[in-house]
Amino acid sequence: MNAREMFDLNGKVAIVTGGGRGIGLKMAEGLADVGANIVLCSRKVENCQKAARDLEKLGVKTLAMACDVKSPAGIQGVVDKILEEFGRLDILVNNSGTTWGGPAEDYPLESWEKVMGTNMTGAFLFSQIAGRVMIRQKSGNIINIASVMGVIGTESDAADAIAYSTSKGALIAFTKDLAVKWAKYNIRVNAIAPGWFPTDMTSWVLDQHRKKILSLVPMGRFGEPEEIKGAVVYLASDASRYVTGILLPVDGGQLAL
Repeated sequence: MNAREMFDLNGKVAIVTGGGRGIGLKMAEGLADVGANIVLCSRKVENCQKAARDLEKLGVKTLAMACDVKSPAGIQGVVDKILEEFGRLDILVNNSGTTWGGPAEDYPLESWEKVMGTNMTGAFLFSQIAGRVMIRQKSGNIINIASVMGVIGTESDAADAIAYSTSKGALIAFTKDLAVKWAKYNIRVNAIAPGWFPTDMTSWVLDQHRKKILSLVPMGRFGEPEEIKGAVVYLASDASRYVTGILLPVDGGQLAL
């Protein structure tokens, strides 16, 4: 197998949660670029439907579905539909996420539970339900979208979102432990830690704290949406078939400081 063949995902089926916009959509585009059929799901199905129509122009099959990642029944419905339509599930990208900002000393419990429920419990539930299919297949690939904020502390004048940081730190630990537990089933589990990318979720923070945040990034700029594609394609493909349990930063050097 040459290097070009190792990145080929023709015939594979990938689901990207929260894939209707932002870096989720860019990762879906990257997977479609190398031949994967794409399933997009989120609570706002309209975004996924539009994205799915655009991705079909790349010559792949697509499916868009509504799903709340905190609902086991909803996730099961999505996975059942994928099997009905495609007969297999090869790649799961746990990208759905949310945040809420506020001082740690005044942080509302309701907001804490919402962030943890979406970012961590959602990834656990989707991995569990999709993983049962992958165990039967004796193959699969799970990619969790963490964050540099799950590795290092962040000053309040850059980002005041303790639940988000905590959820991403938990997701990194989850990635490593699940990778060890499921390696025997030929299922690889890895994580990507994006740095600061302009998205709907980060727009307010980047507008308010641009100078401070850029001072934390050795490359001196924010990430461009296209720059997340290579990481997800690498981890989803045979190019990384001996790689599991890692955290891959895509952060302009922030974690190297």
